Amino acid sequence: MQADGGFLNNMRVLLVEDDVDAAHFLEKGLRESGHVVDVAANGVDGLELARGQAYDVAVVDRMLPGLDGLSLVGRLREEGNVTPVLFLSALGEVDDKVKGLKAGGDDYLAKPFAFSELLARMEALVRRRAPESVQTKLTIGALELDRLTRTVTREGKPIDLQPREFLLLEYLMQHGGQVVTRTMLLENVWNYHFDPQTNVIDVHISRLRAKIDKGFAEPLLHTVRGAGYCLRESA
Repeated sequence: MQADGGFLNNMRVLLVEDDVDAAHFLEKGLRESGHVVDVAANGVDGLELARGQAYDVAVVDRMLPGLDGLSLVGRLREEGNVTPVLFLSALGEVDDKVKGLKAGGDDYLAKPFAFSELLARMEALVRRRAPESVQTKLTIGALELDRLTRTVTREGKPIDLQPREFLLLEYLMQHGGQVVTRTMLLENVWNYHFDPQTNVIDVHISRLRAKIDKGFAEPLLHTVRGAGYCLRESA
């Protein structure tokens, strides 16, 4: 999906920023632009999130408590994590930028910056990395999800999904034909490692089912009583 101005929608973003006001501003702007955002206020938490989830791009401040941005990204690269990283820093000298890139960063943006430039740089990083993806298109019957363009169609008809719905469908399609439990969804789509005691999954499954199944002859999204959900052709 394309947002106004040509930016990609539905990117899954890791934001590691210790300045509360800056983090709130960036998170709000990214969510309003159609992205799903996880926020960490220090390098240690950022490292754990990056290790436990797959992100399209990470936006990392250089100066962080606990573990600085350079060390955080250096550890991820040592572990084989290739998530594109955009460094943010008040240090804008050439030497500072070189240090960020040598540490494993893919781009470097000095503060202050325009939010539109941040979005454009993030998009460029995601597009640059996308061709290396093993599988850019997922299909179940006539349902197709394109990770490159962030579009979903069924029988050629476009289906408009919200960012979290896109992530939910993507995860279900990755496990097509398999039973996906609520715990698996909470951990991999919502990044919850506990039961929030809400009906968030039921609500999103209901919305997703209405969008991908309503108006079509055969349902694809099935509830497996007592176990979870399964995305498959009825046959």
